[in-house]
Amino acid sequence: MSVGIIIAFAVRLLLVLLFLPFSALDKLLNFPGAVAQARQAVPSPALAVLLILAGLSVEIFMSAAILIGVADRLAALVLAAYCIATALLWKQFWKPGDFRSNPNGVARGLFWDFWKNLALAGGFLLLTFGATAQSTGAFLADPFASTHPYAVSSPS
Repeated sequence: MSVGIIIAFAVRLLLVLLFLPFSALDKLLNFPGAVAQARQAVPSPALAVLLILAGLSVEIFMSAAILIGVADRLAALVLAAYCIATALLWKQFWKPGDFRSNPNGVARGLFWDFWKNLALAGGFLLLTFGATAQSTGAFLADPFASTHPYAVSSPS
């Protein structure tokens, strides 16, 4: 196994490690708590359960797709949208009202979590679109294609 393959896998693993296994496992082991947290954003218990199950599916299947390199750009786009949605729904630092008055308050913790979610979304968008205009065009031309992250070209 080449060093390039190991590094490519390690980078992808670091990007999805928060979701697979940690967040997904937490949702499975503490399903009632996850639903209770979702109920803070949506009033309907049924919708809260549906959101947790959808989130669990996204975390597991999109993370796995990124790791194995199957439709990885589309999976990264879905995870970017998921990170943005969770930031907006559950990391609302502007709501507690203690951002300026309490440096150790709830709002400060939510503020940093909000920006971490957006930073993760940026990492996933980089995987989705690449770092150049040309790579963005390649995604738009075929969003279901893989980046073939573990392909090794023969030396010239």
